[in-house]
Amino acid sequence: MSLYDEGHTIAGWTGFGIATVGSGVVGLGVCEASLPVVVGGLAVAAVSVVVTWVLHLTGWGKPPGVRPREQWGMRVRDAQVREGHVTCVSCRLAGRERRTAVAPVTKGAESMPLSPVE
Repeated sequence: MSLYDEGHTIAGWTGFGIATVGSGVVGLGVCEASLPVVVGGLAVAAVSVVVTWVLHLTGWGKPPGVRPREQWGMRVRDAQVREGHVTCVSCRLAGRERRTAVAPVTKGAESMPLSPVE
């Protein structure tokens, strides 16, 4: 397994499975020319997004990036999920965005126009 095991989580595979079923239902609806079946398939695909999000927020999804070897396993829960992940859209939507310290802006030297290149 690589250091970047993105998507190899319970949340990732569960969402993938549900989305695959939803895609199959949409395809069936297109083949049968049935709008209710297509809408049902799209609803299943939307459910896959919600299920993946909930599983991620409960610790079964991990952020992208390098992790220590002991966190590579798919059945290992994420310990950082309570604080939120730095660049995670799911954590931002749940209000768990990790805040980084912002350095105060200091007034620097004034800029002066450069001379044109001859």
